[in-house]
Amino acid sequence: MRKLLPILLLFISINTFAQNYAEQIAKHRENYKQDFIKESNSPLKENDLANLHFYDADSNYKVLANVELLKNEKIFKMPTYDGTSKEFYRFAKISFDLNGKQIIMTLYKNVALAGNPIYKDLLFLPFTDETNNQVTYGGGRYIDLSSKAILDNKIEVDFNKAYNPYCAYSDGYRCPVPPAENDLQIEIKAGEKLYTGEKKHRN
Repeated sequence: MRKLLPILLLFISINTFAQNYAEQIAKHRENYKQDFIKESNSPLKENDLANLHFYDADSNYKVLANVELLKNEKIFKMPTYDGTSKEFYRFAKISFDLNGKQIIMTLYKNVALAGNPIYKDLLFLPFTDETNNQVTYGGGRYIDLSSKAILDNKIEVDFNKAYNPYCAYSDGYRCPVPPAENDLQIEIKAGEKLYTGEKKHRN
């Protein structure tokens, strides 16, 4: 029995962590849904929220990435799905291991938002992966991060918090197209899935 005790304690500990993590992600997603109702320019109303779907929380998709800050990066125009563009600059390269595969991605800063005190620390991580057009939105997904979360040249990236751009629900929005350098050659089975409601038309 003494030999089994550490194994049992480890199992209980892992189980408790999984439950707590699932609760944390569930709370995050509930707040995410409520934001649609609060936002004045939101494409979704309360009765649309039933058409939002997500992968089950999976802590394997929460990674600690190495951060390499980039210097003297030029501002460039990131295309959007409505044919216009938005100004960004490359802020950092991040690298991490995910399901046995080494991944390198780029974090961006939105030039317009960087001048707003509320959003000055916001980092933008758009990406595409091999679930697109099948289980997830074809135009890719986004993750929001903060430069304040970079500690000792590392940052936590949680793909369970990946969300769809407004363009997944309606036309008439200027959603950035994820750059090719963030096209992942793996399936990211985490975060938001395809919206199953009827696509809206914005005036």
